[in-house]
Amino acid sequence: MHGFCHIEIPTTDPSKSSKFYSSIFGWKVNESNPDYFEFSTPDDDGGGFTTATKPVQDGVVLYIKVEDIETKLKEIETAGGKTVKGKTGISPEYGFYGLFTDPCENIMGLWAKE
Repeated sequence: MHGFCHIEIPTTDPSKSSKFYSSIFGWKVNESNPDYFEFSTPDDDGGGFTTATKPVQDGVVLYIKVEDIETKLKEIETAGGKTVKGKTGISPEYGFYGLFTDPCENIMGLWAKE
């Protein structure tokens, strides 16, 4: 009941963010508002790419669940993002994480059990 219900990702270019996240993670994007593109993930979580705030590198880091961190980081780099931290173990119980910047310079995370 008290989980996240909507996430806003700052962007300097909604079209660039839309193309990046939909191609890498399969998010569906509604581009009908030029300043605020709404997205939904394959799990029906959602949010928007907003130009009202600036991309951030210091602050809350959002983690996207993936099957294979190393493969996703390669896809991210091909699509214009950058690896900040490669696949790193947390513990056998909690899996692995990695960090990247998207093309608008937000730091985001990846998480996988294996």
